[in-house]
Amino acid sequence: MMISITRKSRSIIQIVALVAISNYISFSFGTQSKLFSTFLIYDPPHVTSEKNRSLRGTSIAEDAYLAEQAPIEPLPEPKFTRPSPHLWTDIPIVPPRTGHKKVLVTGAAGFIGSHVAYALLERGDEVIVVDEINDYYDVRIKEDNLALLREKAKEMAQKVDKKGEDILTIYRGDINNQTLMKSVFEQHKPGWICHLAARAGVRPSIKNPLIYVRANVQGTTSMLEYSRQYNVTNVVVASSSSIYGESKSTYFSEAESVNEPVSPYAATKRSGELISYTYHKLYDLKITNLRFFTVYGPRGRPDMAPYKFISRVTRGEVIEQFGDGTTSRDYTYIEDIVNGVVRAIDRPYSYQIFNLGKGSGTKLADFISLVEKHVGNKANIKLMPSQPGDVPFTNADVSKANRLLGYSSKVTTEEGIRRTVAW
Repeated sequence: MMISITRKSRSIIQIVALVAISNYISFSFGTQSKLFSTFLIYDPPHVTSEKNRSLRGTSIAEDAYLAEQAPIEPLPEPKFTRPSPHLWTDIPIVPPRTGHKKVLVTGAAGFIGSHVAYALLERGDEVIVVDEINDYYDVRIKEDNLALLREKAKEMAQKVDKKGEDILTIYRGDINNQTLMKSVFEQHKPGWICHLAARAGVRPSIKNPLIYVRANVQGTTSMLEYSRQYNVTNVVVASSSSIYGESKSTYFSEAESVNEPVSPYAATKRSGELISYTYHKLYDLKITNLRFFTVYGPRGRPDMAPYKFISRVTRGEVIEQFGDGTTSRDYTYIEDIVNGVVRAIDRPYSYQIFNLGKGSGTKLADFISLVEKHVGNKANIKLMPSQPGDVPFTNADVSKANRLLGYSSKVTTEEGIRRTVAW
């Protein structure tokens, strides 16, 4: 009896094995075994069996036509509903390079650039500034920023028995001017680059995109090429939260796809990230791209909503609110941004992208209410329709910058508004 069961089991096993082999052949070569078609479990997606075809009443030619007409459904993009620190645990942490540095800062007459250059001077670094001082906004603001840098350089130089000109040099010119930039690099030989020069603004980029392409795409490429030619140690490049476009994530993550920008400005910033990676890949240049989230604070750009709101509410003037006030931004105080930029300068990662933001959003209506509170005036609001190129909300996941740069935002939105109003 036992022998009979063993033989029967052996026969069953042999049949199952043959069926499995047939299925394997079908899977590997896209054809079906005629001998074991009755037992087939797997029907390759690119091969339609006669049995299935007969059930649908279609011919081989009709099936081929239908296959060609069928739309290819894109894979759904991942949505990030919470910070994702686990994504970055395998990346080795680069320790900061301490000691004196010679840093070339482009765009240092502007808002973020002047604050970064000031912080570098304050800690004892030598700073070379290149800025064309364009008229995107009042050039007197930029001249005041440069004057502030000169004062700080003079103060710091006296501590080490030097002159201000020894630790701060300012060049007025276009970073795309090869003659100028060659002279700057050959004379000063900067080892560290902080490239903040750019044409800013979402809405103006829609009206005049070519200016943005030249300033942001060609300008970034020029700086990377100079850095390659002159063996720069580390390059930090300013990007923007605008590149996230109409992301459906609750927290914008560096891990998500950002290939659908909704403005020329955002597209040029994304282009800067891509060309940065290319230069890293081809020439082993160490580059970090920083995505800034709605920066505000003292000496802010006058075209930015926070500056406009504080200035106009203070003077009792009308402010324009685009949309119903439910749009949300990750408003980030300038002091926090500067802290992140300096940390990135000091840490020469091979190639990385970091969000620099507060890590939480504030609705436009709530932001205006805080301005009213600290200014002491009621806002005179004129409601306006939503603008093309604007995104509904931004909210940074800063867990990557926290782990790899040691970055964290310290200044709350209310405290930031209070300080800006006091300024």
